[in-house]
Amino acid sequence: MVITLIEKGFYMSNFIPIIGYTPGLIGRISEMHAQYYAKRWHFGSYFEAKVASGLSCFINAYDESKDRIWSLNLNNTIEGSIAIDGSTENENMAHLRWFIVSDKLRGKGAGNYLMQQAVSFCRQAGFAKIYLWTFEGLDAARHLYEKYGFQLVEQFSGDQWGTTVREQRFEAQLTSRPEGSIA
Repeated sequence: MVITLIEKGFYMSNFIPIIGYTPGLIGRISEMHAQYYAKRWHFGSYFEAKVASGLSCFINAYDESKDRIWSLNLNNTIEGSIAIDGSTENENMAHLRWFIVSDKLRGKGAGNYLMQQAVSFCRQAGFAKIYLWTFEGLDAARHLYEKYGFQLVEQFSGDQWGTTVREQRFEAQLTSRPEGSIA
């Protein structure tokens, strides 16, 4: 299946969504995170290794009934991802992780598509709550989180990613809503 994103009547991007593991997934998602955050936030090898090791553990323990990872393939290259980790949390909670869109798809609806897939999966899987960790200054991502019902519940200065930032925890309470509704 090829998804076409349309903006102002023009075809912006065609991508193929992939659910689950595909060869190169761990390396490419780690690479996108490392490059984006090194360039904009001066994150280093600690962060890249944390992304790669966490993602590797997630893939090795992947349970299709509780976990999901989506990647967006454009011209045979992964250009976006998002994951729901429901296996490592309590029964009614899911962790949204590894959400990133490359410059090739950023601003063209790909992030919105990924968020919609993730939230829909969580509802279908019966999770009552989704949470995520991020940090202050990622305004486009925060806009999407809030669009899908996430609210800031905690923030503090921390260094879990190897650089001191203002860490933020967002949560979304899931309720029964008709399919296709946003939050």
